[in-house]
Amino acid sequence: MISLILRLIINAVGLWLAARLVSGIVLTGVDGGEFTVDTALALLLVALIFTVINALVKPIVKLLSLPLVILTLGLFTLVINALMLWLTSWVSGQIDGALSIDGFWAAFWGAVIISIVNLVLGLIVPDRD
Repeated sequence: MISLILRLIINAVGLWLAARLVSGIVLTGVDGGEFTVDTALALLLVALIFTVINALVKPIVKLLSLPLVILTLGLFTLVINALMLWLTSWVSGQIDGALSIDGFWAAFWGAVIISIVNLVLGLIVPDRD
């Protein structure tokens, strides 16, 4: 349970940073103004959606695209990460619209930033597994 909460917080930090750095990613309440409780709750909701999608959908997509991943020596994983972020934006739009992404390249660069944040924070806060 603690590992899931840590993963959720790490994803929230990655999403927040991606929304700050990539112009095509808009996270409600993050782009300007002050950071409120409503902003934090919206960020945690989007991080929860992102975490669930990465836990349930991403393994299936990676398995189905395994030949492309092998052919590109793993670079197609970046495209998969971008598609998972784009899917998170779509699901978020169906619920409350807290996250919106303008196009594939914004999703791609946002996924790269989130992956780097996950790598760095994952080294600082390792899993208990």
